[in-house]
Amino acid sequence: MTRRLPIALAALACLFASGCLNLRREAPRPGLTIIGLRAVTLPCHVLDNVIVVEAKWDKFGPYHFVIDTGSSVTLVSPELAGRYVSDASPAPDVPPVRVRSAEGGYALLRQVILKKIQLGGARFEFVPALVYDCADLSAHFDVKIDGILGFPLFRSVVLTLDYPHERVVLRSRIPDDGLPGEAILFNNADKTPLIPVRLGDRQFAALIDSGSSAAIAINPAGIAPRFQFGPVDGPPVSTLTGDRPSKLGRLADVVRLGSFDIPRPVAEVTDELSSLGGGVLSHFTVTFDQEDDEVFFQHDASDALATAPVRGTGLSFRKTPAYWKVAGAMPGSPAESAGVGAGDLVSRINGEPVASWDLPRYRSLVATADRIEFTFIEGAQERTKSIPVVALVP
Repeated sequence: MTRRLPIALAALACLFASGCLNLRREAPRPGLTIIGLRAVTLPCHVLDNVIVVEAKWDKFGPYHFVIDTGSSVTLVSPELAGRYVSDASPAPDVPPVRVRSAEGGYALLRQVILKKIQLGGARFEFVPALVYDCADLSAHFDVKIDGILGFPLFRSVVLTLDYPHERVVLRSRIPDDGLPGEAILFNNADKTPLIPVRLGDRQFAALIDSGSSAAIAINPAGIAPRFQFGPVDGPPVSTLTGDRPSKLGRLADVVRLGSFDIPRPVAEVTDELSSLGGGVLSHFTVTFDQEDDEVFFQHDASDALATAPVRGTGLSFRKTPAYWKVAGAMPGSPAESAGVGAGDLVSRINGEPVASWDLPRYRSLVATADRIEFTFIEGAQERTKSIPVVALVP
């Protein structure tokens, strides 16, 4: 098993769901948004089903940001905060925000107001943010991440996440001739993208969470979902203050999103809000219109919405350039049978240093290989183990 939520993103899901962030009652948004009448199109990369957009507005860029519609806050790196902190920021003696992560621990994050964040021709000024070290997230994506842009940042623009064409489009308003796709309302007092979703003959509310790499996370309370397989113990999920266990399974019923049917998807079991993550969203062009409280889903009918089996050795990692540290081995997996456990260090994959393995290349290996050779650091020695790749969730 190789897919795991990046640290910051898993923590943000908790921030959104639990209301543990307490800057003020209304979700923070920029003091001023400046965008012309023409649409702003930004190239992006879809990495592990998560959108990472690139922007350059000064000599220090380019900057890379994760767009996370499941987050009610914007997080920025200490470097970006130091470069663009506004005089309107809270005084240094103002207590930091106490943030609870999904595994129950707490972290203290400093509040700032940024002079600006600029995405192409769209400029957001006086942006409330929290300062967070994005180093682990950068290692996960193999690109320096400078921040995570939460949903309220885009309150005054029409935001389109075009996963199939790897681009983000920002508009000042809906075009006069409308938008293609099917509209679903998310009308609620907090202006959060919670939409109705059906599972078989039951309905539940799901958060549209572009910051999650999963397909679906489902809270079984009041739904009692049926599973075709599992749920079984999955890999550890990273949070702001540590790892927590997870459970994965394949649902026995169809999930219906508007008129779109997702047949028996792989789902994570959660005790937080149910959500639709990048594993589903990546099949769509998704447009959010916060003024009218609706989201548009456009889908190419030739693209099947089925979620593939989860393949892997059972290992999940924390990555650094020099080595990959095993975060955990899925119970009953080939990795556990091979005696690999949390804390083991991997220096090579199939004989090549881990630094030569970026995320897409490693994903491709897991999708096609029957076995993977991992070289582990054991004291001053290296030892290679050949571990089978299997369908962990068929």
